[in-house]
Amino acid sequence: MIATTVAGSAVAMLTATVVNVALPALADDLGASSGQQQWVINAYLLPLASLIMIGGSLGDRYGRVRLYRIGIVWFAISSLLCAVAPGIGFLIAGRLLQGIGGALLTPGSLAIIDATLRPEDRGRGVGQWSGLSGIAAAIGPLVGGLLVDWSWRWVFVINLPVAAVVLLTSRRVPESSDPSATGTPLDRVGAGLVAVALGGLSYGLIQGPGDGWGTTTIGALLIGLAAGAALWRYEPGREHPMVPIDLFSNRWFAAANVITLLVYGGMGVVFFLLSIQLQVTAGWSPLRAGAALLPVTVLMLMLSSRAGEVAQRIGPRWPLTIGPFTLAVGMVLFSRIGPDTSYVTDVLPASAVFGLGLSMSVAPVTSTAIGAVPDGRSGAASGTNNATARTGQMIAVAAIPAIVGLTGDALSDPVQLDAGFADAMYLGAAFVALGGLAALVLLRDRGPEAERTDIDQPALQCPVDGPLPGPAILEASRDR
Repeated sequence: MIATTVAGSAVAMLTATVVNVALPALADDLGASSGQQQWVINAYLLPLASLIMIGGSLGDRYGRVRLYRIGIVWFAISSLLCAVAPGIGFLIAGRLLQGIGGALLTPGSLAIIDATLRPEDRGRGVGQWSGLSGIAAAIGPLVGGLLVDWSWRWVFVINLPVAAVVLLTSRRVPESSDPSATGTPLDRVGAGLVAVALGGLSYGLIQGPGDGWGTTTIGALLIGLAAGAALWRYEPGREHPMVPIDLFSNRWFAAANVITLLVYGGMGVVFFLLSIQLQVTAGWSPLRAGAALLPVTVLMLMLSSRAGEVAQRIGPRWPLTIGPFTLAVGMVLFSRIGPDTSYVTDVLPASAVFGLGLSMSVAPVTSTAIGAVPDGRSGAASGTNNATARTGQMIAVAAIPAIVGLTGDALSDPVQLDAGFADAMYLGAAFVALGGLAALVLLRDRGPEAERTDIDQPALQCPVDGPLPGPAILEASRDR
């Protein structure tokens, strides 16, 4: 059962990172501009961020295994469409469909673990899921490098056999659902407002600099902002809100999501631009560029669990201050990468420092968000924090390249790309450092446990599906 859920969710996470390495090759083959390359990434992140919470809600109502299987089939079909894309527009549409599939299967994988395992085994099961899925995401650049040596289309073809295995093994997983969710209304208006808000902001930020900030792009930005404001006013007080605005009345939960938005946004710039810079400017092969972040993978495997234990013991404030600042230093070191880059003197030190900061940041910010809310609302907290992370990445990928002048064909031009890459790393580092500063200022005084009572726990079923926190997280949140 663990293998089945890991395989499905891992393929969604792997796709989120593996495509970055393939961008130069597919851009050359399909004639994609810088803005179109950004859309290859954001077309996946947009529905993932917008719909991941409604995916959990659908699983509650109609069966988690059923929705998981639908999601993996949807993901496989859309991956095939991406693999055979005759042009960049077709590929972007396929990536949009991929994101929908990811939003259906990702929350379902965790919910199946939560519903199937015994209470005493859930913590271990969630830990195995997190660790193995994290490995899949971390090795994405290396896998991408291996596949792109054959063809960029293979980064999508590889999803098909994995999906077939998941469908076969999922037949042995027992079905589960939430009887109290049957007949409860879906928050379609909330889901639509989220999609319009994120879509409008992404379109305006990506297309605006290249289009000269015309009426269409400015209008998209305004529509996105208006939808965000409407969402903030519409959701409070609803019985089954898509976005649980009331959770943000808890200072610790709100702070954890501010930190998540800033840190994941800054990191998103690295994962988007680094492999392009190494291939286009430094002239590295896709495989070599994909292997550049292997130190990050190794450090995450070695240190993430220990960082989580430290945060549980001493509280999240200092890990979430030191971790993002360390990340920022690593990003500044990445700015030295250029035409004559050396792995030993330029890439390896930056990757090591970046990996160290990442290992210190990821587990504490997630456990802080979940530990800040009542146990019965951990699914809502987890789903919201996940959506916040994807939103941060999407906004950063849309905005930062344009701010530093990487528009038009700049991502395919070594001179233009090199001129803007360092500035992009500095700007991303500033975002990450702001996340560390937010932790220093906001995560003090009382711990999350002290503020849990500030939120009334509803008697009705939560519309977001997800796992209960593992015993270690719950015990640590009580100790704090």
